[in-house]
Amino acid sequence: MGWAGGALALAYGGLCLLMFVDQRRFIYFPQPAADPTGRLELMVEGKRILVAHRPHPGPRALIYFGGNAEDVSITRGDLAELLPDTALYLLHYRGYGGSEGQPSEAALRADAQALYALVARRHRQVSVAGRSLGTGPAVHIAATRPVQRLVLLVPFDSLLAVARNAMPWLPVDLLLQDRWDAAAEAPRVTAPTTIVAAEFDAVVPSAHARALHAAFRPGVAQLLVERDLDHNTPLLESGAIRGALRGGPEVR
Repeated sequence: MGWAGGALALAYGGLCLLMFVDQRRFIYFPQPAADPTGRLELMVEGKRILVAHRPHPGPRALIYFGGNAEDVSITRGDLAELLPDTALYLLHYRGYGGSEGQPSEAALRADAQALYALVARRHRQVSVAGRSLGTGPAVHIAATRPVQRLVLLVPFDSLLAVARNAMPWLPVDLLLQDRWDAAAEAPRVTAPTTIVAAEFDAVVPSAHARALHAAFRPGVAQLLVERDLDHNTPLLESGAIRGALRGGPEVR
């Protein structure tokens, strides 16, 4: 093999070890809360978890799970404009916006379940929305709890599938711990679901949204693939996103 081959093998092994040990640093990008007002607190597994909240009386509520670098305290304002008659609950993931702990798939699933339990006690009609990374916990809740509607914005079928395509030179099947396999949970979703994908998404190619759509049972999910949308388009700037969140088509 020679010294050069040995050095390459050692470097490759070191890269694999780095990706295994520090992989969550490449998945989650915690953000502080620009607006720390109007928040609820949950205690989950001994951790203080914060929720950006916009109260509203009545039966309707929306639980929102943001992207991996999203400050949901800012998103709350956009959703409040879109949904003036709906109570809003936006989860600050562990390590984000003042929530305690470190983000992981298991932790976020536990926090999402705790938030759903709180919201379901207060409101009869609970809808769930997720963007990018947030589509993982959104599908998980819709697959395990009764929800009114599910909205998935620029989603993926699984984080493992995204990693396989992005890093084919790494044995990601062996390395990846947080897999967020939404496609595996999608067949258990019965709530009407709208998927909005960006046709030319440079972060999560639209093929992943199409694969997720195919995983739902027939007739459950509608897929909208938008040419003028990218992965980080603000909610208010997309007619497809506004319509999906409001529960109907929107004229552009």
